[in-house]
Order: sequence, then C-alpha cells, then structure tokens
Amino acid sequence: MLKTSGNDRMDESDLRAAEELTSAYHKMTKELEKVIIGQGDVLKQVLIALFSRGHCLLEGVPGLAKTLIVSTIGDLLSLNFRRIQFTPDLMPSDITGTEILEIEEGTSSRRMKFVKGPIFTNLLLGDEINRTPPKTQAALLQAMQEYKVTIAGQDFPLERPFLVLGTQNPIEQEGTYPLPEAQLDRFMFRILIDYPKYEDELRIAETTTSGDAVKLQPILDRADILRMQQVVLKVLVGKSISAYAVQLVRATRPKSDEAPDFVKKYLTWGAGTRACQAMLLAAKSHALLDGRVHVSGDDIRAVARPVLRHRLVTSFSAESDGITTDHIVEKLFDVIREPE
Repeated sequence: MLKTSGNDRMDESDLRAAEELTSAYHKMTKELEKVIIGQGDVLKQVLIALFSRGHCLLEGVPGLAKTLIVSTIGDLLSLNFRRIQFTPDLMPSDITGTEILEIEEGTSSRRMKFVKGPIFTNLLLGDEINRTPPKTQAALLQAMQEYKVTIAGQDFPLERPFLVLGTQNPIEQEGTYPLPEAQLDRFMFRILIDYPKYEDELRIAETTTSGDAVKLQPILDRADILRMQQVVLKVLVGKSISAYAVQLVRATRPKSDEAPDFVKKYLTWGAGTRACQAMLLAAKSHALLDGRVHVSGDDIRAVARPVLRHRLVTSFSAESDGITTDHIVEKLFDVIREPE
C-alpha cells in the first residue's frame, strides 16, 4: 500500500497508477535478475530516468553488460530498441536519417523521401558516444531535448517514450572526443557500472555458459509508461525538500558565496539550474519506486550523485588529491543539512 502523506494532487486513478508502478518495478527487478546479475542499483537508476523522461550516460569498462541491460529493459517494457556504434567516421545522417531521391514507377516523377535513421526508436543505445566527432554528437542534442528531428526544414517527431543511453569507456581515452558540457548537461544521470561482486560474477560465469535460454515476461507497454510518466509529475515535493535540492546544487558553484571552502578549492565549475530540475524529477521517481507519493530528503540524496557527477568540473587540486565529484557530493551532505 502506498504511503500518501495527504497528497491532494493525486486523484484515485493517479494513486492506482502509482501503485501499479511500484508493483511493476518489483516484478521487473525479479525478471531482470534472471538475465542481469548484480547490477540492481544500475537497473533502478535507468528506470528512474525512464519514468522521469531523462537520459543516461553509462560509464564502465567493456564486458559489464551495458548493452544487455538496455536491450533487456526494452524487452520487459515492450519498447523498440536500437543500437548505434559510435565511430570517428560516423556522420549525423547515420543517426537521424537522410533524404533520398525516389522515382515513382509508371510516371517517372521524382521526389525526395526521408528515410528514418536509428534514432527513431524508444530506447537508443549510443555505444562509446565519445568516439565520434562533436558534429555527430550534436545530432543527438535536438532529439534529446525536443523529441524531434529536423531535416530540410521539416520536423519529424520521435515516438514517446524516448530514452537515450550513451556509454563511455573510462580507460581507453586515446582517439576520443570528450562530450562538451552542454551535451553532458542533457543527460539526467551519469551512471557508473562497476565490476560485480565475487558471488555475482560466479553466477554470471555459470549461467552464461550453460546454454539455457531465459524467456522474460513483458511487464509494461508504451501506454503504461506514458501514463506513469505523468503520475511522476504529480508526486508531492514539500517546499523544504525543494529548497534542500536547490541548496545542494547552488553549493557546487565555486564562485558563489554559498559554496563551502572545499568546493572553491576542488571545483572550477558547478552545476546549473537543469541539475535542480533533474534532481527533483528523479527524486519523485525514486519515491514512487519505493512505494511513496511524497519526496523525502533520502530520495534527494539517493539521486544526487548520478545527477551531479557529470555536471561538476574538478580542478587540478582535486585531481592531484584524488578527489572525485562523488567525494564532493558526499561532503556536501555533511555541510548542507536537510531542513527540519
């Protein structure tokens, strides 16, 4: 049963949809564990982004099932899934599509026809997104922000839901084109995928070499997801909780009077206003997945690291002292207290 905390923004149908989302999340977790072992936090963060209409940047070494995670979620949610391998010679039209000259049989009349590219899907995996030049990376920007592609002055809307998951390899930086801050800011989350624990890796080795095929049961469809994305918007956020999220973001700006001394020492650039929006939306989804229709400080802290880690630019002092953006966010939790 959902904990409502007197939420008057939701009617009975909204509350039923919220309960369905919580129930569906637990079912999805069980189904996903049949295929994806030991990545529960990663799966939860991807689903939070999906229900919040955000995009994710997945970072991890090769072989940690990034592609499998995305394709499996697509199967469980009855969504179309496409994958693009980003390479230095990839062109923008390879992503968005291109116009071709079509000759009509019989009349021999000619007209231009737009052939849609792989971006016209529900779940788009951009593998090694930092291996393609900025011009091609920028082809994703409009689609991620506006849910449409413009070709020759004509707009082609993307089918909702639409989620971009870009992957980066943190250890092979030769021949890469780091994403500019403007594009990084388009991603709601930067999710770090680490090596599995020993027990999980043993299970992975045994199950993937046994030859047994696993059949997953779809849990939600497109209409369900779109309805639940609307419910997320109605989750209650108290004024003090909104203020807590904004204070955390503002404290990351080293030139601000609100920034602690360690931020001024270790950061050269802080997060913008989009980080506040992403943090509150993600916290709403996190609350729903945990069976609540009101956001708490715990929800804010649960999503703060993936929201902020790619929006903060560290200084040379941070690199020399081994300080990461996650370390800085943790220190902010100690300095900025949740309002009473």
